[in-house]
Amino acid sequence: MPFEFEKQEVEDVVLVTPKVFGDNRGFFMETYKKTDFEANGIKGDFTQDNHSKSSKGVLRGLHYQAQPYSQAKLVRCIRGRIYDVAVDLRPESKTFGKYVKVELSEENKQMLFIPKGFAHGFVALSDEVEIMYKTQGEYAPQADRGVLWCDKDINIDWEIDFTPILSEKDKVQKTLKEIDRKEL
Repeated sequence: MPFEFEKQEVEDVVLVTPKVFGDNRGFFMETYKKTDFEANGIKGDFTQDNHSKSSKGVLRGLHYQAQPYSQAKLVRCIRGRIYDVAVDLRPESKTFGKYVKVELSEENKQMLFIPKGFAHGFVALSDEVEIMYKTQGEYAPQADRGVLWCDKDINIDWEIDFTPILSEKDKVQKTLKEIDRKEL
């Protein structure tokens, strides 16, 4: 099997490590194979691919889409390194408000599967970062929502010693307590 699937502390979030075939020419790896993913509990069709570039210190998130436009994501860092974060927003979940944080990098080539019902964000740790991610569900601007990156109730340890660079939108996102749970 070209992948290892490691379940995370928050249910349904999975760290995926691809098998990398390298030699003096470079490397080859599969980044997605539907049958392997489905055999490991990751079901559904990916419908959109996204590519993002950021400079060191940029923090994007925590973003999600309101129902019925919720998206699952498969995130990988193809240049540099990031801390990638997924926050459980599923109202009935025993881990509601809990988060998973992993380092994704061009070196480790790992990917994080984030199921529907989660907010997602990342912080760029290297001078330049590029991430690519697949989504189950297309972007719906009318459903675009977010959670404040520094919400004290979630208490994410971003492990950064600098003030992050944020978009105007991300500076004023709602806290977990302020979110309309009917949209989750």
